[in-house]
Amino acid sequence: MLAYLQNLAVLICVNAILAMTLNFLMGYAGIFSLAHATFFGVGAYTVAFVAMHVSPSLFVCTFAAMALAAALSLALALPALRVRGEYFVAASLGLQMLAVTVFSEWRSVTGGLGGITNIPPVEFFGVPIESANGFFALALGFLVAVALVIALLVRSSTGRNLQAIRDSESAALALGKNVAAIKTLSVVVSAALAATAGVVYTFYLSFINVEGFTLDLSVLLMAMVIIGGTGSLVGPIVGAALLMLLPAGLSFIPGLPQAEVGLIQQIVYGLVMVLLMIYRPGGIAGQRKRRVATTETAQ
Repeated sequence: MLAYLQNLAVLICVNAILAMTLNFLMGYAGIFSLAHATFFGVGAYTVAFVAMHVSPSLFVCTFAAMALAAALSLALALPALRVRGEYFVAASLGLQMLAVTVFSEWRSVTGGLGGITNIPPVEFFGVPIESANGFFALALGFLVAVALVIALLVRSSTGRNLQAIRDSESAALALGKNVAAIKTLSVVVSAALAATAGVVYTFYLSFINVEGFTLDLSVLLMAMVIIGGTGSLVGPIVGAALLMLLPAGLSFIPGLPQAEVGLIQQIVYGLVMVLLMIYRPGGIAGQRKRRVATTETAQ
């Protein structure tokens, strides 16, 4: 049971990192992306390749994953963000579909549908991490680091510029802000930080394949952000934990066929999102944030 809980905790951390980095785009910049699983996958495949052919050092693999994901996101953002947001959604969807094809067919690098196996253990200052406790500490460390980076960014002038663009792009342009450059920077930062989740995921499983980086994951991450609360630092973590614990809880219901868990899970996801949009449109954490702000204003 302890091993199961540790496994669940690591996966919650991985998904929380992805949800937080997506929220940096959705909640603070008003940019909706359907390609977040792509940057996660690029980070994961980069880590696997570097660990097997260059070095399993945590620092080397993390730097390589972040750099490649940032470069790919730049190639997407530069043309797509010069137009209105809906075009970026379409472009990101196209990138996601293309990435799945590449992950599936570039067998010499990605292993194709069979994936990559026998990835060596990650080394932290030369010491390999192989225990469950070690991986949980690694996942939690990455989660805290990413949360701190995002918190610093959203409280800086960059964060204020992003929120100004989200609220009114025309007003930001009128104030002399370089909207395209700021939005491009936010996409690059989000993708680079998302790649760190790929570092934890790859070394933890010692195996990756394309099934972990599909459009379904991008949609699930968006659901985590919306349910947890956009524009909130805590919201994506709450959403990730809730949507990861839900299927785990369903599997323990007596008499429920395991083959039907996936279907019931999708129904519950949809029902939760509908109810939140009606009663808590800001999400679980977002609604609370607005109430606190309203109370402070009244006082």
